[in-house]
Amino acid sequence: MVRSDLFIILLAGIVHATLQLGVGALLLLYHASLGKHVKRKTRELVSNYILGNAFLTTLAVLATCFLISVIFQGEMNPAMLTIIVGFLVALAISVWVFYYRWGKSTELWLPKSVAKFINNRAKITESKTEAFSLGMLACFAEAPFTFMLIIVVANSIINLPLSLQILSVALYVIISVIPLIIMRIAIRKGGTVVDVQKWRLKNKNFLRIMSGIGFFVLALFLLAFKVIGAA
Repeated sequence: MVRSDLFIILLAGIVHATLQLGVGALLLLYHASLGKHVKRKTRELVSNYILGNAFLTTLAVLATCFLISVIFQGEMNPAMLTIIVGFLVALAISVWVFYYRWGKSTELWLPKSVAKFINNRAKITESKTEAFSLGMLACFAEAPFTFMLIIVVANSIINLPLSLQILSVALYVIISVIPLIIMRIAIRKGGTVVDVQKWRLKNKNFLRIMSGIGFFVLALFLLAFKVIGAA
């Protein structure tokens, strides 16, 4: 069971990492900051953005672990997990159909008003605190697609020994922000915002397919090991 729980956490983290709202908001911050600040200031803002994103993800996982342990007195029952499997399948279909807007752009599913708000926040971000809060905002805005992932992860974490629980939370959070870290390193090593955006546009369909497959595989794995296996 420990191996299956760890695999679920790892897979959910990878699926989380394929989602693009956090990357898109970070690109907006880069674009706005590089035109106004020296590179050192931009790096500080970007680092705090990533920390804000990681902080809210960590908080969400820990809070969900607590709620599951209180409400279900431990692991969720097979009936509840079956419902979650259904949600994961629905999310897989949603990613394939409308997570990305159709056309030659990387616009996401967000309502125009929300996308405009995030864009405006990125433009006016001047301090570390504002960058931190922007990272949290991007993480929160992605919640319709990450909430089920966090529930699945939390349900697996509470079944592990305490030492592995701490490591598993860290593992999930680190994997979820790896694309942000990679982008920061790439731009620091000489890449540009334009290069990153071109890569996202070129690989949009690949990311859409991989995200959907990830949700679907996670649903199948949860069904096999947590629902059928517990029956």
